[in-house]
Amino acid sequence: MDGNRRFARRSHIETVEGHNLGFEALARVLEVCYKSGVKVVTIYAFSIENFKRSKYEVDALMDMARVKLAQMAQHGDLLDRYGASIRVLGQRELVKPDVLESIDRAVKLTCHNDRAILNVCFPYTSRDEITTAIRATVQEYSTPRSSVPSLMPFPESRIASNIRNRKSSTTSSETTSTDTPPNSDDLGLEDSASASSDDATLHPDSPPSLHASSRFPNPETITESTLDAHLFTADNPPLDLLIRTSGVERLSDFMLWQCHENTEIVFLECLWPEFDLWHFLPVLIEWQWRKRKSEEREWSVGRRRATRAGR
Repeated sequence: MDGNRRFARRSHIETVEGHNLGFEALARVLEVCYKSGVKVVTIYAFSIENFKRSKYEVDALMDMARVKLAQMAQHGDLLDRYGASIRVLGQRELVKPDVLESIDRAVKLTCHNDRAILNVCFPYTSRDEITTAIRATVQEYSTPRSSVPSLMPFPESRIASNIRNRKSSTTSSETTSTDTPPNSDDLGLEDSASASSDDATLHPDSPPSLHASSRFPNPETITESTLDAHLFTADNPPLDLLIRTSGVERLSDFMLWQCHENTEIVFLECLWPEFDLWHFLPVLIEWQWRKRKSEEREWSVGRRRATRAGR
């Protein structure tokens, strides 16, 4: 959703009105997406970096997001018609409480919809998302497993019983005649055995053993999928198509982790408020054509391999 401010300057209108026209363009694009069978749409509505703009513009964007999302979530409106639910991705604590309350209300109104998803990145940067995912992974792998047994080698009841037995043994030796031959207790054999037993007990200051380290998940098992599970887009399908308007050819800290070797990235010259069906359909059709060709190549390669294996 890039180019709202430039469109406003070029059209000699207020910046806020440019953003308002940008939301109208969003409604048009969503309609085309959901009619075309696109299940997940993710929009970059507000970057964390946008807080550096003027207070007037930031407040206007916040209020506009609150009003427009509430409008789209209403019964009978766009999201309800296509069974799409709203999900807000980003740092919630940076949003004003009254705006957050309205956004949460819109999310709740659409939570029962399960045919499509509208991800609203607000406020968001990809680096922040990745950092949050790493932090959550570190916390997960620093938490002891609840199913791991205690490190204490003997139960407390057994230790208490041994202490009582030693006390009773000491009392009995004191009442024995002085000319009684020394037994193993007098020679310190029991103390020696006890010391040996004490040595076998894990001391809090002793270095962690293999048994101790098994209390925690093994960090060697961390993979890309581990971080995927902690991203804001954890349960979303892979990113197939990324479109940026306004002629700027960079990702601007958006969906960096989600982009993969098969993601189609398209840069368009038009500004976001100008983006309509005639800009979007050619991109969508070309992407579908490329995907079909890729699937045909994979099927052809798999068939040739199967033929060779059968010879």
